[in-house]
Amino acid sequence: MKLYYSPGACSLAVHITLEWIGEPYEAQRVKLGDPEFLKINPAGAVPTLDTGEGWTLTQAGAVLLYLARRFPQADLGGGETPREQAELERWSHFFTGDLHPAFFPLFMPERYTVSKDPAALHDVREAALLQIRKRYALLEAYMAGREFVVGNKRSILDAYSFPLVRWGAAKLPGGLAAYPNVASHHRRLSEDEAVRLVLADEG
Repeated sequence: MKLYYSPGACSLAVHITLEWIGEPYEAQRVKLGDPEFLKINPAGAVPTLDTGEGWTLTQAGAVLLYLARRFPQADLGGGETPREQAELERWSHFFTGDLHPAFFPLFMPERYTVSKDPAALHDVREAALLQIRKRYALLEAYMAGREFVVGNKRSILDAYSFPLVRWGAAKLPGGLAAYPNVASHHRRLSEDEAVRLVLADEG
């Protein structure tokens, strides 16, 4: 398997998951927009995973679910019952469809207005912060009394949460101070040996 990643991006979740799985893989840093990378993934986005089976998979949520199902021995799938699987997919969709996109206008405000006025770009960023806070508040309430996102052991969702919470810690005024449950979970992940290894590798 080969992971194409960009430091600081959501591909960090897949990188962590691959370390937790413990099977051989290669990680290659790419520059988004590079013509050579566009030949591999025309969307130019990370994560992109060469599965080693003759096909390539994109989209963080899909890649993480694939890895959990391909390597069940790693026990990162959040459980086997229909309810456990539904919870895993519910929060995967929350990260993919709600929390992750809430950051886009903060990182790239120029994509969300035709105005070049700095005041308009500022307003886009402020609107993004409101949306991020709303989603963090949902996650904060859910994580009360929980050590992991789902079940009683780590899963792909813990890895998925890591970059999304890391962004908030860096970008939200006040960091994670208003979200102690989220912060506690993130802090525990930060102390994980595999997470530290991946962060050192990505620089």
